[in-house]
Amino acid sequence: MDRPRFALLDASHGEPHTRRNFRRELDASLAEFDVTQCELPETFDYDGVVITGSRASVYWDEPWIGSLLDWTAEAARRDLPMLGVCYGHQVLAEALGGRVADMGEYEIGYREIRLVDGSHLFDGVSESFTAFTTHSDHVVELPPGAALLAENDYGIHAFRKGHAFGVQFHPEYDPATAESVTRGKDGQLSDERIRAVVDGITDERYAAACEAKQLFENFVAYVRGVRDGPPAAAD
Repeated sequence: MDRPRFALLDASHGEPHTRRNFRRELDASLAEFDVTQCELPETFDYDGVVITGSRASVYWDEPWIGSLLDWTAEAARRDLPMLGVCYGHQVLAEALGGRVADMGEYEIGYREIRLVDGSHLFDGVSESFTAFTTHSDHVVELPPGAALLAENDYGIHAFRKGHAFGVQFHPEYDPATAESVTRGKDGQLSDERIRAVVDGITDERYAAACEAKQLFENFVAYVRGVRDGPPAAAD
C-alpha cells in the first residue's frame, strides 16, 4: 500500500527534536517546511498535513504566522485532512474561526486527559490517558461546528472540525525531548517546578504516555480512507 504524502509544517524554529519525533511517529512520506522562515507548500497536492508545536503564539503579529493561518484556512476549505499538535492545534482553531488566549500559567509535565468523544483519532486510546503537555496558551473558543474530543482541568485538549483534528498535548515526545523542553523553561518557571517536572519524566510515565501515540496511526489510516475512498462494491 502506498504511503500517504504529508506536508509537515514545522513551526518549532528549527528544534532538531521536532522533525526527529514526527519522522519516527508518522508512517508517511514527509515534505518538510520551516514555516517560521515563511516556507509553505506551493500547492495543496498532499494527502494530509501535520502542523507542529512552537514557542510562538498564534496571536502574535508576525508575517509567517499570518501566512500559516491563511494557508491552513484554505487547506480546510479544500477538505485536506490535517492534524495540529500543541501550537498546531491552536493554529487550526484560529484558522477555522475559534479563539486562542494566554492562560496566565503553564501546564507542563505528564498529565491525565479525558476523552469526551473518541472519534476516529482516539480509537484504541483509553477514556482517561496520560500525555506530556507544555503550553501557556489554550483554545478558549472552538471553531463553529467543531466537536470537543478531549479535555482536562486546563481546558480543551482535542477537537475536530471536518477533516481537521487538533490535540493540545504532545504524543510525539520521547523522554529526551520532554526533559530538554522542560529545562528550556528556565526563566519562565521556578527552579523547583522545573525540577519537579524533570523528576516526573520516568520510564513508567513515558510507557503510559505511549498509548496516545496510537493517534498517529489512526490519523494515517484516516488519511488513507479519505484519499482512497470506500472500497468498490463487488460485481
